Amino acid sequence: MKDIPMAAKFKDIQPIKKGMSSDEKYFVTAENGEHFLLRLADYKEFDRKKAEYELVKKLFRLNVPMPSPIDFGVCNNGASVYTLLSWIDGEEAEIAIPKLSKNKQYELGKESGRILRRIHTLNAPENTADWERRYFSTIDERLEAFRREGIMFEGSDIVLNYIDANRHMLKERPQCYHHGDYHMGNLIQSKSGQLFVIDWHTVDFENYGDPWYEFNRISVEYPYFASGQIDGYFNGTVPNDFWKLLAYYLSVSAITSIVWSKYCAPDRLTSILDLNKNILKWFNNMNSNIPTWYTKVK
Repeated sequence: MKDIPMAAKFKDIQPIKKGMSSDEKYFVTAENGEHFLLRLADYKEFDRKKAEYELVKKLFRLNVPMPSPIDFGVCNNGASVYTLLSWIDGEEAEIAIPKLSKNKQYELGKESGRILRRIHTLNAPENTADWERRYFSTIDERLEAFRREGIMFEGSDIVLNYIDANRHMLKERPQCYHHGDYHMGNLIQSKSGQLFVIDWHTVDFENYGDPWYEFNRISVEYPYFASGQIDGYFNGTVPNDFWKLLAYYLSVSAITSIVWSKYCAPDRLTSILDLNKNILKWFNNMNSNIPTWYTKVK
């Protein structure tokens, strides 16, 4: 790390073990008391990390509340890529939310929805292939994997039939940049109460596609927050087509996660199977568009 230009001003560096990213993460304290987040990745990740950093800079200029980009480059004698960001001092939303009243959960959810809407004002790259083709080129393989080696559950045939019958809904969908992993664990409530978005790294579809796809990680365990996020995103007027696509994206994401969990995260398999069963309940065996957990708060 000594070849990072600002390293001479680092007073203390503490590793951060939390999170599923393969990056090495560090909490850095500078001599002047400032705090930073330092991420290190293998040099082979250079192009992807460079693209991530450029995206962060663009979104920061759009006044998205997020860590400010400080520096990017190569270190460890060319073996690593580093990203240096400001540190947001606060509490993860998934820890802060349970302490709040239902009305305050809803209001914070609305703020998260407004932030997501601002993120989505950044258009996808020019000459991007259409979303329907991009989505199904990946998802069809995952669905086939489920049919071949997934764990069936009561109603899995209902979900699969629903997915097959509604593929047309993805035709001619608009595309924009995504955060990529927008959920409460990646939202920080600062000491002043403001929400900030953290952990910007490439996940699905190079982090751009249908803006409504990004709701597939919505935190429904806190329905007032989740409902607020939807209302804040749409400024209180939710289009009918959104509900249909929400049901679609949630059901596809859940059922294709079963094979992934089976091999990569077996400790999460039970919770993912429960999620699939819950989706059937939320949408009345895929016969209703608006999920049962959605709560309209005045």
